[in-house]
Amino acid sequence: MAAPSLGVSPGPTNGPALALGARAVAYNGDPAPVLAEVPMPFRPRYTGLIARYRNRIPIREGARLISLGEGNTPLIQLENLPRRVAVEAEIHVKFEGLNPTGSFKDRGMTVAVTQAVDEGATGVICASTGNTSASAAAYAARAGIRAFVLIPEGKIALGKLAQAMVEGAITLQIRGNFDDGMRIVKEVAGEARIAIVNSINPFRIEGQKTAAFEVLEELGRAPDYHCIPVGNAGNITAYWKGYSEYQQEGIVAHRPCMCGYQAAGAAPFVQGAMVDHPETVATAIRIGHPQSWEQAWAVKKESGGWFDAISDEEILATQRLLATTEGIFCEPASAASLAGALRDLKAGRIEAGATIVCTLTGHGLKDPDIAMRHSGDVIPVDATLEAVRRIILDRIG
Repeated sequence: MAAPSLGVSPGPTNGPALALGARAVAYNGDPAPVLAEVPMPFRPRYTGLIARYRNRIPIREGARLISLGEGNTPLIQLENLPRRVAVEAEIHVKFEGLNPTGSFKDRGMTVAVTQAVDEGATGVICASTGNTSASAAAYAARAGIRAFVLIPEGKIALGKLAQAMVEGAITLQIRGNFDDGMRIVKEVAGEARIAIVNSINPFRIEGQKTAAFEVLEELGRAPDYHCIPVGNAGNITAYWKGYSEYQQEGIVAHRPCMCGYQAAGAAPFVQGAMVDHPETVATAIRIGHPQSWEQAWAVKKESGGWFDAISDEEILATQRLLATTEGIFCEPASAASLAGALRDLKAGRIEAGATIVCTLTGHGLKDPDIAMRHSGDVIPVDATLEAVRRIILDRIG
């Protein structure tokens, strides 16, 4: 049998030539042999989660999709941290901080804003501890409509506030907390043609459920436990919806036990009652009156899961532990999920050898001030080889 031809043909007499799927080389003006075009095995372009899960999201066919390429975030198995803390488990983190605006909120916002635009809304509004405002502002800008965000005075990370402002949102800093802002948003939305894009909007939940789809598709099964930070409780509700849809359709055999972790100073699910004055360093979950209250209790019951509280000290220690052992930098609220999983593994509440997924809801750069205050000091040193060498050798010896 004759050997297959490489398709070499004469090329131009001067200059390099380059085409997609082809390669040409020229030397000093000599004719350049050109390899014939060969189809390359490129993957299909990813254009966002609505396009990816079009048949699973209730958006009208033909609607203009408002997307920034959200979703498709990594599920990372922890390698060093379990050994460091002496727990036996297969722990994965779903790093939602790698969404376009740095948090999981983008999953729901793409669907909520797409629906709002399709219904003719001229703007969107939300109350926010930070991440929702940044996401709403970005997707409103993408859609070409106004965003109005209400944030609590003095209780929002500057990284999140900066995002909302630079993206053009009309930002109102109220003299109150998130729960006050949520009450006002509900009242205002009825007086103007603007859509609420907090998690009380059911289209937010439709977008956020896709994170569960991605977990199932990557693992090939459901984890035994899914650990998640809980503030407004929309996300735990959304994950359960996603897991349930795949299980009901027979794509996976079972659903995970859902474990929700709150900051100790903002833990209405743990206390069993609303908290009027929540306080925590984890500002993303500094919410005392969760909007998805009934839904989250239903998730706990149906999944056989639980709620628990994590101290600010545990949250910050776990944030740093994750960063120093695995190189993953999440915001404080995100670390509540991993802190809870580790505590429950050590206590035997989660059995050894279990497969666990922890949602990391936002990137650490959302709140750099907190990280800097708890990460040690920068070391001043003379600009000499000896001074630098001494410090390095002291620390690796």
